[in-house]
Order: sequence, then C-alpha cells, then structure tokens
Amino acid sequence: MPVYRDEGVVLRTTKLGEADRIVTLLTKQHGKVRAVAKGVRRTSSKFGSRLEPFMVADLQLYEGRSLDIVNQAETLGSYGAEIVADYPSYTAANAIVETADRLTDSEPQLQQYLLLVGALRSLSRRDHDPALVLDAYLLRSLSLAGWAPSFFDCSRCQAPGPHSHAVVQLGGVVCDDCAPSGSPRLDDDTLGLLSALLTGDWGLADDSPDPVRRRASGVTAAYTQWHLERGLRSLAHLDRRQITS
Repeated sequence: MPVYRDEGVVLRTTKLGEADRIVTLLTKQHGKVRAVAKGVRRTSSKFGSRLEPFMVADLQLYEGRSLDIVNQAETLGSYGAEIVADYPSYTAANAIVETADRLTDSEPQLQQYLLLVGALRSLSRRDHDPALVLDAYLLRSLSLAGWAPSFFDCSRCQAPGPHSHAVVQLGGVVCDDCAPSGSPRLDDDTLGLLSALLTGDWGLADDSPDPVRRRASGVTAAYTQWHLERGLRSLAHLDRRQITS
C-alpha cells in the first residue's frame, strides 16, 4: 500500500470495533481524508490523544481501498483541551469543524485548511469572543467555497452601495429595486461588523456591542444554512437570534 505523509485537523471520530476509530481529517495537501486509527481506544495507544477532534497532527498514512490507515501521528497543534474546557469555545469549534466537513472533499483545499487551523488556534488562545471567531470563519469559508456575500454593493445587480436590505437568498444586501417586498433592513453597525468579520478587521469586531453581534450572528447563521441546504446541527447549541423586519 502506498504511504504518504501530511498534516491534518481532526474533524470528527467514529468508534470502530472494540479498539479502533474512524477519523475524518481535513489535510493540508490531500483534502478530506477518512482513515482508520487502529487501537487508539486502548489505554496503551501511543497516539490516541493526538487524534481527538480539534487537534492538528503530522500524520503518516497508508492508502487503502475505501479507508486509509493512520500509522503515525505527532501533535502540531494541541487545541482540544483548551477548547473543550470552555463551553462557548467548544460549541463554536463544533460548528466550525462541522462546516469544514460539509464544505470540503478529497480535493486539496489549502486555503480552507489554513482558515480552519487559524480559527481553532484562535479559540484555544481566547483571542476573541468565540461567537465572533465562528461568524468570521463561516463567512470566510463560504467565500472560499464560492459563496462570497456582499454587505455593501447590491449582490443581485451590483449597483454601488451602501444598501441595507438583507436577503440571504440573493447573496447579502440588495438595492431598493431588487429587494423583495417586506425584506428586512440592517443598520449600519451590523453591516459594518459583518464586513469586518469577512475582511478580518478584528479591532472593529472586538469593539462591537452585544446587540450588534447578535444581529450579525443571525444573518451569518441564516446565510450559512441557506447555502449548505441542510442545517448545521451544532448551531442549535448556540445563542442565535433571527433577524426580523
């Protein structure tokens, strides 16, 4: 069997038999990989703790017919313990890895991988509010997948902004001519925060008040669920409020 080496983030794990585990990874060079980690549930396992969700590891794998096999694992980013110790960070991380699992496949996706590692690292270090990290990740990962939202120009006819009608089905904000009847409007502060999260303006994002963050989170959650078509189960554990008119 061909052997290859790569680094990867553990997205989720599934028990297999009495001692093994199927590990779903987003790797740096090989995209999403599903592999069997043999014996990792035994207390004597040399690398069981290195293959838990949110961990980043340097891996050696054997290529298999349906599932690859993990032969070696060395920790590169030990983020799991710090994330699990804080409930808001833990719920945000679950939504992040679920999104990564849904948006990626076996094709190499370096930018998605780097974005995921950066988000988990930020959660483990408590760099920013976990909800902000999650919303920034969701907007950016969707953009990398080809669904970049617009929070300034009209997303439908590209009329120069600013515009304030928010219609997630149309890709963000739209002008008065393109806005369906009854579509809600967003205030300038919420639109500013959404743009900041998309572009990485953490100074503005960190200074935003809670009501603005909740409104931005509602828009982000609705936008994410629309494009993923099926709801993210992890979002049910977060404090989200729907945007109303």
